[in-house]
Amino acid sequence: MADLPTLTLKPAASPAEARRSVNAQSPNPQSVSSVQLFQGRKELWIQHGDQRYRLCHTRNDKLILVK
Repeated sequence: MADLPTLTLKPAASPAEARRSVNAQSPNPQSVSSVQLFQGRKELWIQHGDQRYRLCHTRNDKLILVK
């Protein structure tokens, strides 16, 4: 399986800036299937700025994001 591309996300300078940024985005954000995202795995790591998060797909078909 091919590795997913690395996405680098820039954190907002403030909560107010984050709200403005979200409101300014297009009304139809990109959608990614969990099947495409996980590619048969049960977990993946997301790098967000200097923080690393783990996204897990549970046996009960739920998604859990852990810092």
